Amino acid sequence: MNLKSTITGAALGAVMAASAAFGGAVAADDTIKVGILHSLSGTMAISETTLKDAMLMLIDEQNKKGGLLGKKLEAVVVDPASDWPLFAEKARELIQKDKVAAVFGCWTSSSRKSVLPVFEETNSILFYPVQYEGEESSRNIFYTGAAPNQQAIPAVDYLMEKEGVKRFVLEGTDYVYPRTTNKILEAYLISKGIPKEDIMTNYTPFGFSDWQTEVSKIKEFGSAGKKTAVVSTINGDANVPFYKELGNKGIKATDIPVVAFSVGEEELAGLDTKPLVGHLAAWNYFESVESPANKKFIKDWHAFTKNDKRVTNDPMEAAYIGFNAWVKAVQAAGTTDTDKVLDTIIGVSVPNLSGGYATVMPNHHITKPVLIGEIQADGQFEIVQQTPAVVGDEWSDFLPDSKDLISDWRKPMSCGNFNVATGKCGGKGS
Repeated sequence: MNLKSTITGAALGAVMAASAAFGGAVAADDTIKVGILHSLSGTMAISETTLKDAMLMLIDEQNKKGGLLGKKLEAVVVDPASDWPLFAEKARELIQKDKVAAVFGCWTSSSRKSVLPVFEETNSILFYPVQYEGEESSRNIFYTGAAPNQQAIPAVDYLMEKEGVKRFVLEGTDYVYPRTTNKILEAYLISKGIPKEDIMTNYTPFGFSDWQTEVSKIKEFGSAGKKTAVVSTINGDANVPFYKELGNKGIKATDIPVVAFSVGEEELAGLDTKPLVGHLAAWNYFESVESPANKKFIKDWHAFTKNDKRVTNDPMEAAYIGFNAWVKAVQAAGTTDTDKVLDTIIGVSVPNLSGGYATVMPNHHITKPVLIGEIQADGQFEIVQQTPAVVGDEWSDFLPDSKDLISDWRKPMSCGNFNVATGKCGGKGS
């Protein structure tokens, strides 16, 4: 066991013990405004609109419980329209004009990178609910989606160990998350003995729809006599024509399985899933999870949306965890003041929807089980593998520039990129 994993393990024990120590709150007179920063138009609306609705439901439920600190929560919704620079503008508007206490939002890493300087400059808090590439740690951001060691790496392990895959197509949308995740995956696969010539990487733009040529390349790459799989970091509405073209080309999961990191129940709702049966997704939650907490969440979701056909998905659970952790930290601090909430939230544990708990770690990531699911004909996933809770690793062990780095935002360290080899903090984690 290396020093990095030893420190991470010790930190987990410390914060789990600390999570029981939080108490009451004090009242104030005004409402507490909560910012919701998700694309309601543009290429990412297919994924992000549901998160806006989920946040409205969570805020409504909290208000029915009496609000927070004796005040009602008030949602302030903006539409950054899948425009990454506009995310920063809208974030600043929420913080400085609307005076929100915290913001829940972003999906793509490009949008998160755009707003990060705004949150650091204004000393405000963002809860980011989507899987991402790691290689970042900010004092002002909580990453409640999966880091690569909580999704991407376990997914390729499953392909190698359970499916016998020896050749990989890394297919992604052309932006930060896919490129960095695939850089990590390539290093990891090579460390596992996969030759570089057995890894093909390709990127397409957001909203890409002309998949005939790309899917033909995948089919050809998979005809070399070695079991081949596609690892998909395709984001947004480009997934719809991609999966349709797989069906058109007759590529079945038994031939070339696809494991996706950005396709869940919401994205499948717009597809004929029968040709996709057996293809995979790696997440930390599926709607098909069997637990009392999930049963209640689905029931509440259908009641709130007045639509029994609305599905749930992984980023919704990440939003659920982030919101409840923030509420608990605010109650413990007795205030929404950023610095005080940052002090109280580390170590907070709240229920997840799988029947366990998620703990906010010193690196501003959370503990999550890893689930692998197979697409079913009804658009749901059959869970074929589930791990115990895993601590999110913000700095990859498989990249030379980050393998010795950890993040710990507790005082006195308060460092986003502490080098365990040199014993020095490199400055801002981001």
